[in-house]
Parts: sequence; C-alpha cells; structure tokens
Amino acid sequence: MTSFEASAGRHCHNAVNPLHGAMYFAPEPADELAALGLERGAMVYLAGRAAPLGAVGAGTVTATFYNFRHAHVERYIPAAWTVTTPKAVLAARLRGADATLRRLLGEEALVSKEMAEAAELALRATEACRREARPLYAANAGLPVPEEPHLALWHAATLLREHRGDGHIAALAVAGLSGIEALVLHNATGTAPTSALFMRTRGWSAEQWAAARDRLRERGLLDEAGDLTESGAALRGEAEALTDRLDAAPYDHLGPAATARLTELAGAFTRTLRAMGAFPAVHFGRG
Repeated sequence: MTSFEASAGRHCHNAVNPLHGAMYFAPEPADELAALGLERGAMVYLAGRAAPLGAVGAGTVTATFYNFRHAHVERYIPAAWTVTTPKAVLAARLRGADATLRRLLGEEALVSKEMAEAAELALRATEACRREARPLYAANAGLPVPEEPHLALWHAATLLREHRGDGHIAALAVAGLSGIEALVLHNATGTAPTSALFMRTRGWSAEQWAAARDRLRERGLLDEAGDLTESGAALRGEAEALTDRLDAAPYDHLGPAATARLTELAGAFTRTLRAMGAFPAVHFGRG
C-alpha cells in the first residue's frame, strides 16, 4: 500500500468510525443496557463492548481492551453476566444504536439511497478483514448483519473499528507502551478525550496517570510540560503507520474510487452527528 493509499484508508476509517462511536456518548444504548439490570457507566460500557466475546472473564476484557486498569474491569466483569446474558446485551445495544441513529440522523437519512450505498460499501470492505489475531473483530464478525441499511452500516462500522483497533493494540505493544502510557501519550496530542474522562472510564487514578507521564518523560517522549517531544511524535507516527499497514486490507479490497466514495458518504453522516452534538466538546482536549 502506498503512503497515499494508507492515508486514504485512515481517512475512511475516521469518517466511518463515528457511526459506531456515537453510541458511547448517547443515552439510548445506556438506557437499553441499564434496563437489563446493568449498572450505568463502566458496567454498561464493558458489557456492551465485550458481549460479542461471550460471557468472558475480566482477563479477556483487559487483554482485548488494552488501556483499562485490570482491577477496574474486575469490578464489573464477570459480575455483569450474573445480571444478564451476552445475547440479551447484543440485542439491547442494537436497539440502542437504532434509536441513536434515528434521533441524530433523522428518518429521511436512514432510508436514503446514500445510506444504502454506504452500507453496501462498508460491508464490502469488511469482506477483506481477517480474524487471525483480531479477537474483538472476530467476535463481532460472527454476528448477523442487520437488514436495515442504517444498522447494516452501524454493524460494518463496528467491524472496521474493531479490526483497526485490534491492529492498533499490536502496534502499541510493538512501541513498548502500556495501556495507560498509550492513553497519556494520546492525550498529549490535544485531540483525544481529556485525562479526566480517560481516568474515570478506564479506572486509573491521578497518581497512576502522573506516574505514567513520568515514565514517558524518562523515555524522552514527553517534555516537562507534558507535551509531545519530537521523539514522542515520531513514536506515535510509527505506531499509526504500522496500524495503517495492518488495516490496509479492507481499503485495498475496495480500491481507491470506492474508498473515496465511502469516505464521502460516511463523512456526510458523521458531520451531521457532530452538528447534532453526538460528541460533546467537554470530553475532548488536553487536561
């Protein structure tokens, strides 16, 4: 894959991914999962994302999610599976995704020819994804494709998100970054969720966050102010480039024209999501 094609694949991912990611900030999925008896917050998130894996334990979730504190995960998993079942969670999260997209995009967009075309292209891209060493992708790939185009697109976005995410975890491991160190380095870019959100949702304390920042300073990846150094920026660039290479197959399979078309279509839907406040600005930025 050339650098242009790698960049095109990353741009396409950035356009498609919010169609899945919006559910983590929306009330509808949380309401659906809480109705099953799950605690709002961490239990809802962990169970909702892990459900395709089955009734797994905390170790599997920590390994596949990568940047969550294991002791935090243990508070909620496998306890969630004594409250409800992965099958019930999967049905609830699909209902939540449906309600979220209906509210944010509107009924007209959901039944549009653009939605159907985007779903077809995104599903075609997933045909080239591989299950080997991709646990979260492989688990989601075993789920049925919803019939309605907007849910088929959501499903495909989920597959593409987890496929890239599994590869990104491998790249972070190659870079020698622990889960919390990867979060701190990402936060230093100013484009990621805030440190407060990362710590609250991933279970890290302020002391653990500060210790990880100190380790990154010792490696020369952050300066005294906590900003990325040249070495830090280079390491992140290398990790992203490796992630691009590991995530090339779906976009190679689509080809340049179809990848550009999917980027255009998904990008339009994503802009609507952002305009509707799907990603509250208070949760993003340095600090």
